[in-house]
Amino acid sequence: MKTTNKPDRIAIELLDTARALSKHGLLSAHELGQVKVLCTPPPAYTADEVILIRTQKAKMSQTVFAGFLNVTASTVQKWESESSGKHPGGAAAKLLQLIEKKGIEAITV
Repeated sequence: MKTTNKPDRIAIELLDTARALSKHGLLSAHELGQVKVLCTPPPAYTADEVILIRTQKAKMSQTVFAGFLNVTASTVQKWESESSGKHPGGAAAKLLQLIEKKGIEAITV
């Protein structure tokens, strides 16, 4: 997994401000951690990484996994195919990151 999107100027300034507030005791370590997560761009996942997250972390079929991510099964198939050139981005990449780190339970209700 690698990060391809650069954080935008606003995210960088928000993170700098949060760090300064934390340094002066006005923001807890937990709150600073939350700001860091929000300001960090989602990673770029390869087809193999998507497959591993789906099969090892979520232990789901493409169709069920797609439902959890609110995308079509066809989209998941494209993400898992090297030849398609398609990769998850935005909210889908953030959800994959969350599943990768905390398991599918992190997004189940």
